[in-house]
Amino acid sequence: MLMGYMRVSKADGSQVTDLQRDALIAAGVDAQHIYEDSISGKRDQRPGLTACLKALRPGDTLVVWKLDRLGRDLRHLVTTVDDLQKNGIGFKVLAGAGAVIDTATPSGRLHLGIFAALAEFERELTLERTKAGMAAARARGRNGGRPYKMTPAKLRLAMAAMGQPGTKVGELCAELAVTRQTLYRHVDPKGELRPDGRKLLSRRTTLELMSAL
Repeated sequence: MLMGYMRVSKADGSQVTDLQRDALIAAGVDAQHIYEDSISGKRDQRPGLTACLKALRPGDTLVVWKLDRLGRDLRHLVTTVDDLQKNGIGFKVLAGAGAVIDTATPSGRLHLGIFAALAEFERELTLERTKAGMAAARARGRNGGRPYKMTPAKLRLAMAAMGQPGTKVGELCAELAVTRQTLYRHVDPKGELRPDGRKLLSRRTTLELMSAL
């Protein structure tokens, strides 16, 4: 059975699926077996695509008008089509640069293999650039990752406040803009430093010493 999927990027009516629908029906897809989304291809949640993939069974073929209607990027496309193949489901593109892809034919599978190689190449380049960027940041005294919500100044306030009997933890967390989990990772109920708190203050002291050199 042929199953179709089509997508437009906007849901405000400025884009229509008529061209895609006509092409899918002309290719033999029953109108009742066409799924659609009106949403950006970069969005992870696409209910139409999710329903379409769930409806596919071994021996079926997923048909799209153009390759960019299906995937967010090259790697996502390759991963999706690879999952289809593993489940015995074919994939066919009707128009555009991806029209050479039809996993029911040897040449179509060859072209899909080329796309897969390009996706792997793109992944390696991204990884290489990320590593180079992190190395350059470390050389300038910066570490990667998300910034800490707990700062040395907040930590010292927390130490002083937690040592006071009348301190309400919820109000303190709201004032410092941290969660209870973050607070208790750094200080105990008596205001004494915990391992994460000691690390934070020692890191600050180290940076201050380096900047003074």
